[in-house]
Amino acid sequence: MKALLAACLILPLSSGASPGTTHAAAHAAIARSCAGGPSDFDGDGRPDLAVAAPYDDRRAGSVTVLYGDGRKVRLTQDDAEPGDSFGSALAVGDFDGDRCADLAVGVSEEFAGERVPGGDGNGVVQVFHGSPQGLRAGGRLAPRRPSSDRFGAALAAGDLDGDGRDELAVGAPTRGRGGSVVVYWMKGRGPYEVTQRTRWVRQAANVTDQWGAALATGDFDGDGRDELVVGAPADSVTQDGQGSVTVLDVARGRALALTQSSAGIKGAAEKWDAFGAALATGDFDDDGRDDLAVGVPGEGLDANQRAMDYGDGAVHVIYGGRSGLRGARSEMWTQRLLKGEPRYYDRFGAALAAGDFNGDGDDELAVGVPGENAVQVLASDRSGGLTRHGDVLVKGRGAVPAVLPAVRRGPALAAPPAKGATGAVAADGRPAEGRVDGLVVAEPEKGAVWLVPGARRPGPYPGVRPGRARELGEGPGLYGYALG
Repeated sequence: MKALLAACLILPLSSGASPGTTHAAAHAAIARSCAGGPSDFDGDGRPDLAVAAPYDDRRAGSVTVLYGDGRKVRLTQDDAEPGDSFGSALAVGDFDGDRCADLAVGVSEEFAGERVPGGDGNGVVQVFHGSPQGLRAGGRLAPRRPSSDRFGAALAAGDLDGDGRDELAVGAPTRGRGGSVVVYWMKGRGPYEVTQRTRWVRQAANVTDQWGAALATGDFDGDGRDELVVGAPADSVTQDGQGSVTVLDVARGRALALTQSSAGIKGAAEKWDAFGAALATGDFDDDGRDDLAVGVPGEGLDANQRAMDYGDGAVHVIYGGRSGLRGARSEMWTQRLLKGEPRYYDRFGAALAAGDFNGDGDDELAVGVPGENAVQVLASDRSGGLTRHGDVLVKGRGAVPAVLPAVRRGPALAAPPAKGATGAVAADGRPAEGRVDGLVVAEPEKGAVWLVPGARRPGPYPGVRPGRARELGEGPGLYGYALG
């Protein structure tokens, strides 16, 4: 499948009003009884799921919201035009502090003026606010000086300043020279754009880097504030298209650059590896700090692989610690260590997700393998993190470029828990005792989204039950391209 490559740009609200105060005031009247669930748009205590179809209706795009009570609502733009790609990315978080989950929708191919045939879009982001009645249209984020930015091609939500409300990071990978990320709603400041050339980032920038094509958030040092992870899968640090990942502490103005040639990272940077094409965070060793999984779908394991072939693929896992990811231990996973047979077109690591599928408190890792029509699930062990023992290969009907679990923390995207789970969360955003996550697998080429339920089995077991998978819905236009 040819995935839609998106770029994100950090920009202010079109109205120019202060985002932080505007959101809180506008929605205080309707936030009557939200319980603070990480994926609960309507505050009824049941997780909800947003499914994007950016090629729906002549590529104008749409997002279908599957509410936990059985309702199905289709979201579109009021001024939708063919080619906009509404739903090119999704992010879920509590942006206004009302304890209802909110939804941000990327519209990376929208043009501010006349559409340029064959050109990249300027891009916007549409925000929908949760309420006891469900999602309601809110403000729109757009570039001040739009260019071929693909603003909204990647999104991530997380509490970057520790104020208890989520911030939104918007990627614009074709913005300016190499791409950029804009962070909205940081306490005490307006929209904040970060690029490779930002003073405290200090990286070389090339127009083809795609810095901001993938985003994730996680608290890697356990200080109560999330860091922002920026993937640049086409970054040519020393080799063409080797890729890079930058970990940003936006509140403190600190940056850590990672490649496959960084100290402590196994392997070596090679041409067209696409290190950073996919990102996921989870606590795999149950130490209270998030760990980072980095997809390298272009990694070639065969000596005869040709330049720019798809790649067998690999995943690097870097464990958080007191100093965050700086100097942390790491692992490199390929199908040579797991079930399955690596092939040059598998693209192992093209999609990633983390969730507690067996209910023991630590996260497991799900890895998309689109060339094999599969998702590989690695178990974790509290004493050492991920383990090669007992991994499960979940086979699908078609390509699987996107996976998403029912996750434990607000900044991440969420989906329904397994049957029998309460879905309740504790005050810190982690699950109440008894929570078991389920894995949501999307097959956009087939237009189908599936739930693979988890099962309680403490210890180093993946937890997912492929034999009990059920279809959540179908639709046109790459239905399932992004999940929230």
